Amino acid sequence: MTSYSTIDAGVAAPAATVPVRRASRLGTVIRVTSGNFIEMYDFFLFGFYAQQIAAAFFPATSEYAALMMTFATFGAGFFMRPLGAIFLGSYIDRIGRRKGLVLTLGIMASGTALIAFVPGYASIGLLAPLLVLIGRLLQGFSAGVELGGVSVYLSEMATTGNKGFYVSWQSASQQVAIIFSAALGYALNQAFAKEMIADWGWRIPFFIGCSIIPVVFYIRRSLQETEAYLAQKTHPTFRQMMGTIARNWPLVTVGAMLVVLTTVAFYMITVYTPTFGKNVLKLSTEDSLLVTLCVGLSNFIWLPIMGALSDRIGRWPIMAACSAMVALTAYPVLSWLIANPSFANMVLVELWLSFLYGSYNGATIVALTEIIPVQVRTTGFSLAYSLATAMFGGLTPLLCTWLINVSGDKAAPGYWLAGAGAISLVATYLVYRGIVRERHA
Repeated sequence: MTSYSTIDAGVAAPAATVPVRRASRLGTVIRVTSGNFIEMYDFFLFGFYAQQIAAAFFPATSEYAALMMTFATFGAGFFMRPLGAIFLGSYIDRIGRRKGLVLTLGIMASGTALIAFVPGYASIGLLAPLLVLIGRLLQGFSAGVELGGVSVYLSEMATTGNKGFYVSWQSASQQVAIIFSAALGYALNQAFAKEMIADWGWRIPFFIGCSIIPVVFYIRRSLQETEAYLAQKTHPTFRQMMGTIARNWPLVTVGAMLVVLTTVAFYMITVYTPTFGKNVLKLSTEDSLLVTLCVGLSNFIWLPIMGALSDRIGRWPIMAACSAMVALTAYPVLSWLIANPSFANMVLVELWLSFLYGSYNGATIVALTEIIPVQVRTTGFSLAYSLATAMFGGLTPLLCTWLINVSGDKAAPGYWLAGAGAISLVATYLVYRGIVRERHA
């Protein structure tokens, strides 16, 4: 069994401020998850407008090559996540949850602005894709700790017996971004001609995202520090935190395995769905957006429901059942969809996968906050999540496109998703029945 190392010395804790329980909990949830909304809003837009971004920044001999370069740039940002988890995560664990979340929002805003305002390849040549890549790297660096910081904050402010419900709103806030961006994309496609969208209209949602950031920054600054953080008499130095993480490397590894299904499923049923609908099933852009809108709504419903259910029956039953069902059904349902392509059938398949994702995620994210020692909770959580996202989730659109091209099997992404389910099923067993036991904070 993995030991939970503790730290005896470190930076003195700051003076206590007004604890979070004195504020409106609903208002606190909205303030802390607002940055999550911006992060996923930008990520989804990059995936949905992949073809337009490819044409604007990545000229190539074929549409497939340009699309692959775009998805490679999308994936590159995820390789910055582990670095963000280590450096920004340690900053949050040492300086405070509130200050760290404000900093991550500022870095994320810089990356978003670059992607929104950089001229195309036709105007500035190779500098265009380079600047877009830098924007994605900044977004990835920030995102490496954004999700972990938000999840830890919610877990530490939750009322007794409701931790799963509270933490589920981290992921639920991302679904609001999916719903909003899909609805906005649908409205733009109705208002502008296809040629106008391809030329410059795709930038409009990015401009809107930039205009929202100052509002999000203002409301996030009003966050109060969590009681769990203030209760610590000392806070570890960077070296001490890295030592604790190193001593608990099985915990981080198994935590990353838990997250594999969450991150692969999410990017497949949200970011990759519009491309899959248009390029593989030959649905219209509007139909692909409507499917994504349905997925976002479904995710938003199931996440808090299953998070609350996990507070009542435990994390293990939900996580084990859902990961097993993904492993068993992912490829068969996609094969059926390929054989019977239609808007209605795609909605049906995506809603099934959404149910499995929302149920698994609703129990898993809070479970990860519970097995990480409080002294390094943000760093450990973020590192585990970032490693899984960098190696699996962030590469999902790229690998799905590649798998279909090299195999000729349009349902091949199902193998990728099924494999993710199998990995997380093993991790669930290891956490609750094997080398690591559930650790209630």
